Amino acid sequence: MPEDRSPAAAAAEDPARSASRRRKPPFLGWRMVAVAFFVDFIAVGFFFYSYGVFFKALAAEFGGARFDVSLGLTLVNAVGAVLAPFLGQALDRYPIKYVIAAGTAAMSLGFCLLSLITAQWQFYLILSTLIGFGLNSMGGLATAKLVANWFDRRRGMALGVATMGISLSGVLMPVLSALLIEALGWRGGFLVFGAFTALLVLPVTLRFVVSSPEHLGLAPDGDRPSPSPAAPRPVLATRGFLRDRNFWMLTLCVGGLFCCMSATLTHMVPRVSDLGYTVLEAAPSLSFGAAAGVLGKVLFGYLVDRVDPRVALYTAIGTQFLGQLGMLHTTDYGLFALFATLFGFGMGGIVPLHGAIAGQVFGRENFGKVMGLMRPAMMPLQIAGLPFAGWVFDRFGAYDLAFQVFLVLYGLSALCASALRIEKSTA
Repeated sequence: MPEDRSPAAAAAEDPARSASRRRKPPFLGWRMVAVAFFVDFIAVGFFFYSYGVFFKALAAEFGGARFDVSLGLTLVNAVGAVLAPFLGQALDRYPIKYVIAAGTAAMSLGFCLLSLITAQWQFYLILSTLIGFGLNSMGGLATAKLVANWFDRRRGMALGVATMGISLSGVLMPVLSALLIEALGWRGGFLVFGAFTALLVLPVTLRFVVSSPEHLGLAPDGDRPSPSPAAPRPVLATRGFLRDRNFWMLTLCVGGLFCCMSATLTHMVPRVSDLGYTVLEAAPSLSFGAAAGVLGKVLFGYLVDRVDPRVALYTAIGTQFLGQLGMLHTTDYGLFALFATLFGFGMGGIVPLHGAIAGQVFGRENFGKVMGLMRPAMMPLQIAGLPFAGWVFDRFGAYDLAFQVFLVLYGLSALCASALRIEKSTA
C-alpha cells in the first residue's frame, strides 16, 4: 500500500502540477467588456438610435404631432429614473447576469407587442412598462456596473471600450432601421428587433457574465489577490450620498448634458429631413455623429484614467457646444453632417466619464447604488429636453429656440463640472 504523502512532497515529485497551481488564472475582465459592448449595442441601438428613424412614421400613425412621439421616449427615461435606485441596489446584491437576462426578456416582448399596437395609449403603455424596464435593466447601468466591478486603475478605458457598442450601434442602426422600415414597415421593424434581442442577447448573457473577479478568487485589473487587501470603501447609506457635494454636481452636470444629447439625437433625422431629404438620406447624419462617438469613448476613457477628470469633462462639453452651434446655423447637408460629427465626438465621452468619475469618487462597492440614485435625481433635466424640442417645433415650425436653450445649458453643465472635488485615485 502506498504511503500517504504531504502536499509538499507531492509538489516536489510533480513540478508541473505545482507550477499549474501557482499559475495566475486568466483575467476575464476584457471578456466582460466585450459582453457589455455587445449588450449595449443591442439595447441602445435597437431603441435609442433607431427611435428617431421611426419618428415620422410613428407620428403619421398617431396624428402627426412630434410632441406625442417625443413623449414616448420621455416615458422610457422617466421609468428608468424611477427604477434606477432599485436596479442599482439589485446589481450590488444579486448576480448581474440575471438582471440583464430579465431586462432582455422584457425588451424582446415589448418590441414584439409594439408591432401589434392599434392605438396611441398602447404605444405609451408598452414603452412605460416592458421597454422602460427592459432597456434600463439590460444595458447602461447593468453593463457599467459589470465593467466597474472588474477594473479599478483602468476603469475609464474599460468603460470607454465597453460603451463603444453604444456609438457603433449609432453608426449602423439608423441606416439599417431606415432600410427595415422601407422593406417591412415600422411594425415589421419592431418585430425583427424583438426576435434578434431574444436570440442574441439571452444566450450570451447567461453563458459569459460573471459579476465580479472576487467570485472567481481574482482581483480587479487582472492583479493577483493581495494577502492583505486594502479595506474596501464603506457602503454608504442613501443619506450619505444626498449630502455629498460631488453627488449633486456630477448629477447636475451629466443631467444637463443628457438633456441636450437625447433631444439632439432623437430630432436629428427629422431636422435633416425637414431640409428636403428623405429619411434614408437623412439617417447617415446620425451615423456620422455616432461614428465619432466611438473615437470619443476611447479617447475620453483613456484621458480620465490619466488626467484631472474635469479636464476631460470640459473637453467633451466644449466639442458638443461647438457641434450644436454649427448645426443650428447651417442648412447645408455637408456642413450639418460635419458639425454632427464634432458633436458626436464630445457626446461619446459622457457615458464613460460619468461612470469613471462616479467609481473614482465613491468606489466600486457603491457604484450600483450611486449610479442608481443619480438617475431619478437627474430625471427632471434629462427628460425635459426631448419633449421641449418637439413642443417648440409644433409651436413655431422650427427647432431654433430649443437648441439655443441647449447652448446655455452646456455652459451651466461646465460650471457644475468645475465645482467637482476629485482626488486622483492611487489604486
